[in-house]
Amino acid sequence: MKEHLYKFAIYLSRHLGVWFFRTFSWCIATGYFFLFPARVAESLKFYRTLFSQRGFFHHFYCVWKQYHDFTDVYLHRFIRLKEDEIESVREGWEYLEEAVAKKTGAILIMSHIGNWELAAQILNRKGLPIMLYLGAKHKEQVERIEKKKLAQSGIRIVATSEREKSPFSLLEGINFLREGGIVSMTGDRLWGEQSYVVVDFLGHEVKLPDLPHLFALITGAPLMTFFVYQDGGIYHIKVSPGRKVYAAARAERKKEVLKSVQIYADDLARFAGEHPFEWHHFEPFLGKKISKFAKSPEK
Repeated sequence: MKEHLYKFAIYLSRHLGVWFFRTFSWCIATGYFFLFPARVAESLKFYRTLFSQRGFFHHFYCVWKQYHDFTDVYLHRFIRLKEDEIESVREGWEYLEEAVAKKTGAILIMSHIGNWELAAQILNRKGLPIMLYLGAKHKEQVERIEKKKLAQSGIRIVATSEREKSPFSLLEGINFLREGGIVSMTGDRLWGEQSYVVVDFLGHEVKLPDLPHLFALITGAPLMTFFVYQDGGIYHIKVSPGRKVYAAARAERKKEVLKSVQIYADDLARFAGEHPFEWHHFEPFLGKKISKFAKSPEK
């Protein structure tokens, strides 16, 4: 979305009400749905895999709902600008508080599920120091606006371009961890020439970044998964207990990192099955099949 169009929608919404922003964003989502068939095809592939026992029309409905539920992300960006309260429930918050209190720091693996921006704001408001490593799309003007606002709120941002060969500034993150801070990294999307490992996701090969797991291995900081979902208008922020990525010898590092990435992939698959319409990953994700009998989270 273009910056001027986004600002125009916010301006009118402030004068006409939230209903205008809901209607406007619904129309934008519908336009993306029909004008970008390649992306829709990727989502269809995902839902066919997730709900393998259901038919085409159910998968088509899932994609439609995925696109339109994503408008809530933009809606709550608007609400945040008006400083309205958004109700939330925190699960596993004590793990983060303990990591900050003991000065061990923590590495959060975030995913393109739910409204991670809102969760980051809540973390910051509760006094937990957080640094976000984020990818930067060159043509996405609205994303740049929102990242700037996150930084202005006190959240430390390390933005990396898809064209950059070295996507992360590790030293800054290491120092932040030593201060007892929380470093958040994307676990389900690759940026630029970032290194990756291939793991099993619902019976398909997927390429996931190994950096968060290597970072945990190098620093010794606990690694936690971080998911956000909405239920009845209430946001749930779920943090897992911290786990260590440890290798007794250098030769075991690759094996331990691969094991850690697979644990995350399993968590991601399970969460996607429980909250399928919170999946906001619109880029190519699933690779070739690696099992004839891929299990679906559908009950």
